[in-house]
Amino acid sequence: MKITKIFSFDSSHMLDGHDGKCQNVHGHTYKLEITVSDGLIQGGAKDGMVMDFTDLKTIVKQEIIAPFDHAFIYDGRNERESQIAALLDGWNMKTLRLNCRTTAENMSIEMFVRLKHAGLKVCSVKLWETPTSCAEYEGA
Repeated sequence: MKITKIFSFDSSHMLDGHDGKCQNVHGHTYKLEITVSDGLIQGGAKDGMVMDFTDLKTIVKQEIIAPFDHAFIYDGRNERESQIAALLDGWNMKTLRLNCRTTAENMSIEMFVRLKHAGLKVCSVKLWETPTSCAEYEGA
């Protein structure tokens, strides 16, 4: 059985060296779909649920929304992106360092791993960068 909960958050990033407009600092209102798979709970207050949607919301907000929302997300291995982040940090603005290029594909993997480490039985993360473009990671 699977359940899915949808979230949204706003962030900025850039893809230094990209051959298009995404080389510039820009932002997105991301839509995030988290799908969890497990058997149904038998008995008790949560009988018949994979998990309580409220519990799922709490974990996703803590592990993903809180660090990513309204942050400049950057590739910590990239010198130019790191310089911009350092400037923003100096102004007490929110940044989030990842150890990968900040594509929707890589970010969906990052989010999947964070949720797995938090103990969630996540089976897929779908990250919409625009209303018509998304990346989905279903784990290995």
